[in-house]
Amino acid sequence: MLTDILQHLEALVSFDTRNPPRVIDTGGIFDYLRAQLPGFTCTVTDHGAGAVSMLAVRGTPTRVFNVHLDTVPSSEAWSADPLTLRVTDEKAIGLGACDIKGAAAGLIVAAQRTTGDAAFLFSTDEEANDARCIAAFLASGHGFTEAIVAEPTRCEAVLAHRGIASVLMKFRGSAGHASGANAIHANALHHAMRWGAQALDLVEAESHRRFGGLTGLRFNIGKVEGGIKANVIAPSAEVRFGFRPLPSHDIDELHARFRACATEDAFGHYEETFRGPPLPAGDVAHAEERRLAARDLADELDLPIGNAVDFWTEASLFSAAGLTAFVYGPGDIAQAHTADEWVALDQLERYTAAIIRILDGTAST
Repeated sequence: MLTDILQHLEALVSFDTRNPPRVIDTGGIFDYLRAQLPGFTCTVTDHGAGAVSMLAVRGTPTRVFNVHLDTVPSSEAWSADPLTLRVTDEKAIGLGACDIKGAAAGLIVAAQRTTGDAAFLFSTDEEANDARCIAAFLASGHGFTEAIVAEPTRCEAVLAHRGIASVLMKFRGSAGHASGANAIHANALHHAMRWGAQALDLVEAESHRRFGGLTGLRFNIGKVEGGIKANVIAPSAEVRFGFRPLPSHDIDELHARFRACATEDAFGHYEETFRGPPLPAGDVAHAEERRLAARDLADELDLPIGNAVDFWTEASLFSAAGLTAFVYGPGDIAQAHTADEWVALDQLERYTAAIIRILDGTAST
C-alpha cells in the first residue's frame, strides 16, 4: 500500500500549487485526480483567482472528506527542489507532503481499494485565507451532514480549535513639530501604543477562560506603521493585529472590546480583514454540544481522539454551516510550512488504512 501512496504523492507534489501566487487552473492536478478516480462523478469548478475545487462522488454518501491541494510558497532554505518528492526510510519530503497532499494521496488509494459510497472535496484556497471553494460548496445545497477535514493531526481526530480574526486599525493625530508640548498627546503613534497597552491588559484578563483543553485568548500585534520622522508629530498610524478566540468566546464582543481600548479622539478606523470561526462554530451556548457530537462520530469511526489545537482549519466553516465536523489527517503541524517539509511514512499508511476501513463500512457502530 505504501508504494501506491508514495506514487500518488510524488505526482501531487510535482504540481505547482503554491499559494500565493495560486496560478492554478482546472487542468493539471485536477486532470490527474480525475484519472485516478474511475467510478466517481467529478465536478470541477473555477471560482476565480486560481481558486478551483473538485467534488468527486461515488454512490450516495452523506459524509464528505475535504483536503486542500494548495501549499505555502517555498523558500530558499529548501535543500533540494521542493516539487520533487524525496523518500527516506522514515519520511517523504516535499512541498505540501505534510500540509496536506499526503492525505490526498491516501484518499486516492482508499478510493481505488474500496467500492462503497464516498465523497471527496478537493480545494485550492486554504493557504490564502480566501475560502471561496468551501463557501461555494456550502452554498450549493450539497446534502452532506458530516465532514472530515484533512490537516496534520498525527492521525488523531481533533474536535476543537481556536477561531481567528485579523484586524486593520487606524489612529489619527495632529502633525506638528516634535518640540511642542502637545506632542505626547497629539501623536498618532502614541495613541497606537496606548491602545496596545490596553489591548494587552484585555488579553491577560481572559487567561482564565477554558474550552476543550484550550486556555485563554491568543493575541498578536503583527505590524505597526506611521509617522514621518523623529522630529515630526505623527499625524496617522495603523496597526495590524490578530486574535484567536476559544469556541466559547463571542468574536463580535471581542472586536467591540478591542475597539473600545482606543479613545474617541485617537480612533480613526477599525476593520476586520479576515474571520475564521472556531471549531465547533455557531452559537456559543451550544459549542460543547456540537463538540460532543463530533466526538461521537469519531468514536463511531474508531478514530483516536486528540487534543484541541491552537491552529485554525476550514473544518470550522463546515461546522458553522451545520455539519458535524472534525479534523483528521497524517503528519505533524510542526513540519508544516517549513523548509524540507516532510510527513512520516507510517502516518501515511495509518491514515490511508483508516479511510479504507471507513469507506468499507467496517468501523464499529
